[in-house]
Amino acid sequence: MTPRTDPGPPAEPDPDAAATAPLWRAVQAFRLVTLLYAVGQQVASVPHYTDQRLSWVLIALMAVWSGVSAVLLSQWRIQHSPRIRTAVVLGDHVVVIALIFATRLIANYDWYHGHQTLPTTLWAANAVVSAAILWGPLGGVCSGLLIAAAVVTTREQWDFDVWRDATAPVLISVGLALGLAANTARRAQQQLQRAVRLTAAAQERERLARQVHDGVLQVLSYIKRRGTEIGGPTAELAQQAGEQEVALRVLISEQGERADAGGPEQDLRPLLTAQATPIVFISTPGDPVPLGHWEARELSAAVAAALANVVQHAGPGAKAYVLLEDTGDELIVSVRDDGPGIAPGRLAEAEGQGRMGVSRSIVGRIAALGGSAHLLFEAPGGETVEEGPGAEWEFRVPRPPRRETDPPRRWT
Repeated sequence: MTPRTDPGPPAEPDPDAAATAPLWRAVQAFRLVTLLYAVGQQVASVPHYTDQRLSWVLIALMAVWSGVSAVLLSQWRIQHSPRIRTAVVLGDHVVVIALIFATRLIANYDWYHGHQTLPTTLWAANAVVSAAILWGPLGGVCSGLLIAAAVVTTREQWDFDVWRDATAPVLISVGLALGLAANTARRAQQQLQRAVRLTAAAQERERLARQVHDGVLQVLSYIKRRGTEIGGPTAELAQQAGEQEVALRVLISEQGERADAGGPEQDLRPLLTAQATPIVFISTPGDPVPLGHWEARELSAAVAAALANVVQHAGPGAKAYVLLEDTGDELIVSVRDDGPGIAPGRLAEAEGQGRMGVSRSIVGRIAALGGSAHLLFEAPGGETVEEGPGAEWEFRVPRPPRRETDPPRRWT
């Protein structure tokens, strides 16, 4: 026997189709109502037709097409539903225009010049509505213009009377309004799905945090504590365990915020907190700090370069502290260490020797962002000594001001 394969979970429906599904169902009800109006109009107008039998045949075709198109357009879980809808909407326009011109086959000039065409304006609006939902306001307006042009051409009203007829304004207005409504529904669906994803990510992050805390983090913390107590060769193992503990905690806390929403900006905080270690302490606002992707990466790289200098020149026991401030007008990032500091003139001397690490990796990056980088104090003996040992870089990067409706920054 052939083993039966698991089909797996059902495929997630197309977000666009899910967003516009209520609109498609609603307009199909409108389609059936307009069909009843068209049939009533046929009953009232058939005595004035020159070919009454053909008019009833055309009305029957209109009814059949209304039923078929209503069923196909109201379904959004069937396979290839976008292609089917596109084909039906295009067919809708072909049927409507063909029936409009067929009015000349069943009535004389005196009748069709002063009355509605065989498919009434109300029923012909279904093609405009479908185009608006499928292609947006531009598609709806173009469809309205096309149907209105067909009506005016059939009735031979290319004169002053066309501007007093309500056909074109009604069809264009319907196409514009339904197109805007469809776009609004799509945006609402995207926001809903984004909120659902964020909620699911937060729940998963909390679940993983509990499991990791109960297992891995406790073990790493124990290894760090016991290795430090034992000393000797195990001290290095304790240090590595402590570094991995901090990195794992940062990974868990930033798991939800690291997701890129695909917008023009990203949160600067995760890029900075990812650089935290047992000797590097990061402090950021409690609210997101949005910044352009390139600007955020460059600013984070400048901080990483400053921290690399701390590791290389401040000594093995030095600690570093990074503070991010968002004043609204600019971002201020302070990178401070408690090492021996930088001797006065040492940076200029290194640059003169061709060592461009600070001038390019730090000062150059901040200058490229339109900001400034200042070394606030140096080693004892310098002219700017007020704070004691260590060194502190301050990066100032201008940014567009925050809106008045934005909430105040919270700090963690």
